[in-house]
Amino acid sequence: MLVTMTVKDIQRIATDVADSWVDVNWVESVGSTNTELLATGEPGSVLIADEQTAGKGRMGREWVSPKGSILALSVLVSAPSSENLGLASLAAGLAITDVIPEAELKWPNDALIGGKKFAGILSEADLAGENPRVVVGIGINAAWRAEDLPVEGATSLNLEGIEIDWDEFTVDLLRALAIRLDQWRAGDPELLENYRAICSTIGRNVRLVRPDGDVEGTVEGVNDAGEILINGAAYSAGDVTHLRPVN
Repeated sequence: MLVTMTVKDIQRIATDVADSWVDVNWVESVGSTNTELLATGEPGSVLIADEQTAGKGRMGREWVSPKGSILALSVLVSAPSSENLGLASLAAGLAITDVIPEAELKWPNDALIGGKKFAGILSEADLAGENPRVVVGIGINAAWRAEDLPVEGATSLNLEGIEIDWDEFTVDLLRALAIRLDQWRAGDPELLENYRAICSTIGRNVRLVRPDGDVEGTVEGVNDAGEILINGAAYSAGDVTHLRPVN
């Protein structure tokens, strides 16, 4: 493992994004940035961690990030009045591609380079009380050795020849997140237009793994709710595998 700190100057980061994020904090280690921010933060808050010991992935998976390997952060925003809360994750995926133009998105929000995943996103909503909120967590593989990658089919920015300055990259990502999440909260149609343009799943033959049975077919598009369209049916959740073209 390449053991380094991630961000170095949290005050500089906070100052550079102050027009969008009012409270930016860093911790060396935390169970889950999402859980911690939901418990302690207010809308406009950001939490960055060098290490997550109980991070969460989609569909209940555990995600542990060793120190110095992943940029792990969560942002907390007020939930919009619309019911399309799932679009928050799509917006965050777009923000990643805004700052890493080599990247593409596999539905719903896996960020890929060369077909390999280097980033994941998990959004969670707290709709109780008078001020509903949504937390969006992002983990970006930034500094790994190939032999230490957690799963087959994963990659890291450094392994793809993309070296980052952690502080500058964090500033750029937080600014992009603010723009894309504002589009989501405002119901801006440009968000989904941009998403469809970068989503490599559209037009592909796929297998969608779901608890009530797998689905195979060609992806016809993504609807305005962010659902994937396969064989004329819409699906809001599941794991997508891109299949080889049928000869």
